[in-house]
Amino acid sequence: MKKKRYFSRGVMFVLCVIFAVAFLLPTVLTFTNSFMAESEIKANYGMIFSTTSGGYVSKTVNLKFIPDRVTLSQYITGLVKSPDYLLKFWNSVILVVPIVLAQVGIASVAAYSFTRWRGKIRSGIFFFYVILMLMPYQVTLVPNYLVSKWLGILNTRWSIILPGIFAPFSVFLLTKFMRRIPYVLIEAAKVDGAGEWQIFTKICLPQCRSALYSIAILVFIDYWNMVEQPLILLENAESQPLSVFLSSINAGEIGLAFAMATVYMIPTLLLFLHGEEYLVEGIANSGSVKG
Repeated sequence: MKKKRYFSRGVMFVLCVIFAVAFLLPTVLTFTNSFMAESEIKANYGMIFSTTSGGYVSKTVNLKFIPDRVTLSQYITGLVKSPDYLLKFWNSVILVVPIVLAQVGIASVAAYSFTRWRGKIRSGIFFFYVILMLMPYQVTLVPNYLVSKWLGILNTRWSIILPGIFAPFSVFLLTKFMRRIPYVLIEAAKVDGAGEWQIFTKICLPQCRSALYSIAILVFIDYWNMVEQPLILLENAESQPLSVFLSSINAGEIGLAFAMATVYMIPTLLLFLHGEEYLVEGIANSGSVKG
């Protein structure tokens, strides 16, 4: 039995290593290739974008992880010589940070209301939230476009921020989390004379710390990589985030794309490393409260 158990663990370990390598391979490739010269990148990958008359790639692509000569020319071009890319990066920050902060704040209050308020009306509203959460962005883009045009905020950052602030995903997830908080804690606080605001800030929010971190990270990653919304709602290219630029790279900017993609990954990686413990706890425990 022990040999069988060790064999199973060994197989699982090997599978995990294979999946981890396969998952990290594009990220590592992007990072290392961002230090390659443009000529070396074209020699290795240029034929991906050069097709024959029949529409087929004429040469085999060479996946290369170690540059022949390390250069920072791509970063210098993207961050110093061409400030447009740096401007697009800050456009992403200006769009995403308010969405994350406001969505977490509104979701906290809404989730507490759904948790404390009992009745058929609450169940109906919460079911409506679930239905909205199941709809992809592509379904709601046209209504968002029409509403933004009616409000006069089309082609402004508010056309992206306002729909993001009131997205139902955070409300749904945090409500499920808060419902796992033992009701005896709330009753004990009420006996001690605590009001609703004190129960919300002193009891519920501290218990939901891991869930709040998880939601913040997931929402940040979701909106940090958005493409459809700014393409439809922001016609002015100067206001669009860097994710739109990275999705429309042409064959002459591959080296710059590697560098800017590496820069674009830094905030997500830093946020994940900072809240990794809370993220894992929030997902693994599914809102359980430590005794």
